[in-house]
Amino acid sequence: MPANPVLLCLFALALAAASAPHVMVASPLPPPADQALARDIYAEMIAIPTTARTGTTVAAEALAARFRAAGFAADDLVLAGPVPEKQNLVVRLRGATPGPAIGYLTHLDVVEALPEAWTVEPFVLTERDGWFYGRGSVDTKNSVAVLAATLIRLKREGFVPRSDIVAAFTADEENGGPENGVHWLLEQRRDLLDVDYVINLDTSSILRENGAKARLGIAVAEKTYATYALTVSSPGGHSSRPVPDNAIYRLAAALTRLEHHAFPLRLNEGSRAMLEETAQRERGPLADDLRAILDGRADEATIARVSTVPFLNAVLRTTCVATMLQAGHAENALPMRARATVQCRLAPGEDAAAMPAVLAQVVVDPRVEVSVAFEPLTAPASPLEPRVLATTGEVAAQLWPGLGVMPIMNTASTDSSLLRAAGIRTFDLNGFAVDVEDMRAHGRDERFSVESFYEGLEFQYRFMRALSAP
Repeated sequence: MPANPVLLCLFALALAAASAPHVMVASPLPPPADQALARDIYAEMIAIPTTARTGTTVAAEALAARFRAAGFAADDLVLAGPVPEKQNLVVRLRGATPGPAIGYLTHLDVVEALPEAWTVEPFVLTERDGWFYGRGSVDTKNSVAVLAATLIRLKREGFVPRSDIVAAFTADEENGGPENGVHWLLEQRRDLLDVDYVINLDTSSILRENGAKARLGIAVAEKTYATYALTVSSPGGHSSRPVPDNAIYRLAAALTRLEHHAFPLRLNEGSRAMLEETAQRERGPLADDLRAILDGRADEATIARVSTVPFLNAVLRTTCVATMLQAGHAENALPMRARATVQCRLAPGEDAAAMPAVLAQVVVDPRVEVSVAFEPLTAPASPLEPRVLATTGEVAAQLWPGLGVMPIMNTASTDSSLLRAAGIRTFDLNGFAVDVEDMRAHGRDERFSVESFYEGLEFQYRFMRALSAP
């Protein structure tokens, strides 16, 4: 594809920042009252277990009550959703002109948590040793608190944006399906999402390695979530008379072949920018290997070395991994059926319709049936919005001098793909920093840095105000 001049400019800025020493100064923080407000909302949201089983309505109503108390009109607070327990909240901060609104998005739901596996109570915000613990502390009750607190602060200050700001707090992002909040709003209440573009806070924009902030990324594309089932059937029989045709063994052999299969490289503007930035920060063989890949002169051994780094492997290509197994029906019977769930993250440009046939070729066994368990949704990358990029750079320079800003590809999936597929430009962006060595989203003792929470709060306030300034 032809070179994008805006991207090239950003690459130059990001690479220059990466090669220069990062100025380590204390970042400005919000006033104490606004810190306290955001923390209170954070604690309230984590205390409400918004799992797929319990729903999001209680959290949405609690937020609506806060917005009403802050002076938002009833007409500017809409609770709507597919079922009573899974309501979405859409908030509107009225602007000075009827021009295109700017949208903001985060989700209220979280994955389940097993209290017995945690060292703290998962549905209580616990602050300890510079960390906030709790289910959703990273994904994404931190974003919920920051977005709500920012809107309330702007309302209190009497800020009138250039045009409307529309913020959606949605249900079922983790669970997907027809009750997903963005999916339902697009299908049933598209009027609520009548915006020029969307800033999705469901991400961590700042990569931090060994305590140092490496870069601030704006995700303009993401990998597509797709799930497949690999199934083997056998006649079965008595366990006292084993036979070669064992469904479990045959499936295991197929999964071993999948384990050792590497999909072809599939780079795009966002992933290339991420590799460029990593090559600038690294030293030695890894940097040389990355440059060889970017220059198109890497051999198989070079690609294999880079692929041993899980993050870089995810950036380079489509990945597929077995995540669940079900097999057999009795301990004293030969299995009649074995099934594996395989989740793939498809790189932009991957032919989703061809993936079942590709997986069948990888497992090299006609007895292994490949079926689609979750139909992938393909979405194009979002064209870059110059005002978003410029504003991000300005605010980042105020808070973190020397930090590079660059477009990236998100290796995980968010609701941004739904919006992009519907023709709404979407950019994954917030001011949160996350440690690549300590990612606990969806896991035990999920936690988020106290410092990053308050820095992200100040980033969001300055960003929203500057982006919507008259």
